[in-house]
Amino acid sequence: MDLLQTIGNTSLVRLQRVVPDDCAAILAKLEWENPTGSMKDRMARAVIERAEAGGRLRPGGTVVEYTGGSTGASLALVCAAKGYRIRIVTSDAFSRDKLNHMAALGAELILVPSEGGLTTKKLILDMIDKARELSTEPGTFLVDQLHNEDSIMGYRTLGEEIWDQTNGKVDAFVHSVGTAASSRGVGTVLKRHKPAVEIVAVEPAESSVLLGGAPGPHKIEGVGIGYTPPLWDPSVIDAIEPVATVDAKEMARKLAREEGLFAGTSAGANVIAAIRVGQRLGPDATVVTLMCDSGLKYVSTDVYGSEADNA
Repeated sequence: MDLLQTIGNTSLVRLQRVVPDDCAAILAKLEWENPTGSMKDRMARAVIERAEAGGRLRPGGTVVEYTGGSTGASLALVCAAKGYRIRIVTSDAFSRDKLNHMAALGAELILVPSEGGLTTKKLILDMIDKARELSTEPGTFLVDQLHNEDSIMGYRTLGEEIWDQTNGKVDAFVHSVGTAASSRGVGTVLKRHKPAVEIVAVEPAESSVLLGGAPGPHKIEGVGIGYTPPLWDPSVIDAIEPVATVDAKEMARKLAREEGLFAGTSAGANVIAAIRVGQRLGPDATVVTLMCDSGLKYVSTDVYGSEADNA
């Protein structure tokens, strides 16, 4: 087995102590079991392999992408395994742990300054512009995750895993929206198996654009780009839940302290939204969500670092 074959087939566990009595069973996929500690390994393998198959990426080529970190580390892993050069456009808005992880895997980092370390629509657009500029060099493949439909394919196996691991007993899938590829990939698979399953999207309350609100700065890394993602397909989504950054951070800490689940901020947002859905559906239902990435990606941030108590 080579390294890339270890991607996927992650564990599904039931949350115990953070779930109220009147709630559905909340099951969480431990996506940190993937090689870089993130669900993004799934899409990284898919987009690189499909680019190779289509002739868009050739031996000796360079991969370029804009990313807040987890996608960058995943792409860097795949490129290291396959022997490609990779250049990542990222920012000081994202954790130093993520930046160090990408660099450790061989990525060349190009940093775009943020507004006070916050994720904003302007920052995302500036990063995209810089990546497109770099992609004009010969022999370069721009992943362009916000527009690349190959990334959706990487998450269809995740949907099949959820269906198999629950033996088809899944009433809702709840997950934060970044590119929207994962919700779309998983949602399409689950609805094919069970049309009545609810697919619930989660977004930062400070930037609740999917519900028609104004974009705003927030600190739930990897999600909430400040505008509707190009891959967003409302026909797959049944509901949208906004979650505030402060609440997502606190739930991430609570998951670590009370469940032993060490995850990132988006996982905290996922669980808050999953509990809301679970209370609405009742104790006989089953809700599945994701631990999107490992808390190790956030140990230097105010989620878990020395400033956590004051965050």
